[in-house]
Amino acid sequence: MEENLDKKTILIVDDEKTIVDMLVYNLQKEGYETLEANDGEEAVNIALEKQPDLVLLDIMLPKMDGLAVCKRIRQTLNIPILMISAKDEEIDKILGLELGADDYITKPFSVRELMARVKANLRKAEVANKASDENESKSESNVITVGDLTLDLNKFEVKVRGEVIDLTLREFEVLKYLANQPGQVVTREILLEKVWGYEYYGDIRTVDVTVRRIREKIEKDTANPKILITKRGVGYYIASK
Repeated sequence: MEENLDKKTILIVDDEKTIVDMLVYNLQKEGYETLEANDGEEAVNIALEKQPDLVLLDIMLPKMDGLAVCKRIRQTLNIPILMISAKDEEIDKILGLELGADDYITKPFSVRELMARVKANLRKAEVANKASDENESKSESNVITVGDLTLDLNKFEVKVRGEVIDLTLREFEVLKYLANQPGQVVTREILLEKVWGYEYYGDIRTVDVTVRRIREKIEKDTANPKILITKRGVGYYIASK
């Protein structure tokens, strides 16, 4: 009975019954509870009512597309959202990530890869929630300051030149990882492994989109960044001054 209390619940949102049945079978085999929605409106209602631990969300849906669903869920819940796209188009992926999705995967996908991403996103969310709970009980300051950038790890708060910047958890984690080693270039693959929790090399464009989104929030001129710098062909680093 106690084991059931620890089971993670995953909401599957797709209008293709064969996809839903395949995902339900494989997720339940891995020990997850599952919820199902076949259109966007139903997905939002179930997500807000049941508050699952993770959402697998197809982009092409009846009534409300996956991008709108993602935005609606994000307004209320801070849970991992993994977008599923039938089209390998950059714009779909970028929009999904900018609306608050944590990750995306393109059809056709292997069950093994999907399960790896589900586990990675759940693990990162669990670690982040645990860290947040622990930080709330701490009274001492836990702050990283590099130049104009300040990260308060207790509050999950970022300031640039004293102004509070609204970042998603994933964006915060990217900045935190880089700010812990200012001036040191970190590859996209390492960021995927350390921040997204992947035990394999996923799509590095996920990192590029996230970095671009961070820059839009923290840089005065995104074309000439002074805080989050690109080392062309290698990766990213936080300017040490």
